[in-house]
Formats: sequence, structure tokens, C-alpha cells
Amino acid sequence: MELVIGRIGRPHGIRGEVTVEVRTDEPDVRFAVGSVLRTDPTGASAAGVPPMTADGELVRVPERLTVETVRWHQGRLLVTFDGFYDRDVAEALRDTMLVVDSAEVAPPEDPDEFNDHQLIGLAVVTPTGEALGEVARIDHAPASDLLVLRRPEGRTALIPFVKAIVPEVDLAGGRVVVDPPAGLLDL
Repeated sequence: MELVIGRIGRPHGIRGEVTVEVRTDEPDVRFAVGSVLRTDPTGASAAGVPPMTADGELVRVPERLTVETVRWHQGRLLVTFDGFYDRDVAEALRDTMLVVDSAEVAPPEDPDEFNDHQLIGLAVVTPTGEALGEVARIDHAPASDLLVLRRPEGRTALIPFVKAIVPEVDLAGGRVVVDPPAGLLDL
């Protein structure tokens, strides 16, 4: 499974540097100089149109990009990728997602911490074993992370991912135990 670690934004300056919207807890590791990152989509902009330079030359987004320089500027990550040394050419990378294989991501050392991809698809049950649905995704809200639960009838429910409501995560058993307060699943 591929995990998104960043999205390339607009160019910064005229020498091919681009902003990167970071979507990883380890940006210094993932975006280290020399790192080779896979791209999605490959060969086209996010709109599905092959990107062009200002001179009308077709620019293909390669399947892999190598980080050549990286720095933080005013809270934003700025990256130069090997071979992209011009603002117009770097513009072709805009909206490209940067991904890594989930097998390359080490599991957290804390037993009460999980990577999103470990939780997605797990069955959600009550402490008595009643099926509530499946984890569809994780939303990272300011107050706490939220499990987005896909209910059997097709609706979704938001479950605060806190120990009081989610007392157990059993990765080996493929389930998350949720003890929802009255009315939580009715919202």
C-alpha cells in the first residue's frame, strides 16, 4: 500500500525549488538529501493533462524523484529535485503526490500508537462483540484523531480515537474495540 508523505506545491524562486505540503511525521527522514521518492500520478498533472513548459515542451513527471536540496523557510518545506532546475519545469510537478510503500514505514515503538494504514480496513466492534462497521480512514483533527467508521447501512460515524472510547486495538485480530457513549453513533 502506498502512503502519501507530501504534495508538491508551487515553485519558489526561479531555480526549480518547490514547496512541499508535508504529510508525514518524519519530514527530516523522508525528505533527506538523496532520498528517492515515488510519484503519483506519474506522467501527468493531477488534472490528467501532461504538463508543459512555457515554451510548449512536454514535461513528464518521472516515476521517481531524487531530493537534491531541502530546507525549511517560514514553516514551509522547500525542495529541489534532481533535474528540475527551472521554475517552468518545476511548475510541471505541481500537485504531484509523493508516496512511499507502507512496508518501508517502521511501526511505531509505542504500543498505543499506530500508523493510519495499520487501522484502515479493521473491523470495529463493541466490547461485547457487536459489529459496528469498518475503519474507512483516519481524520487528524486538532483535538484528537478521529476514526471514520463506515457503518453497515452505508453511513459514516466519527469516533474520537481516545483510550476512553477506543480501549483496544487488536492488529493481529484485525479489529478495533469501541465503547461509544450513548448517541455517538447516531450523530
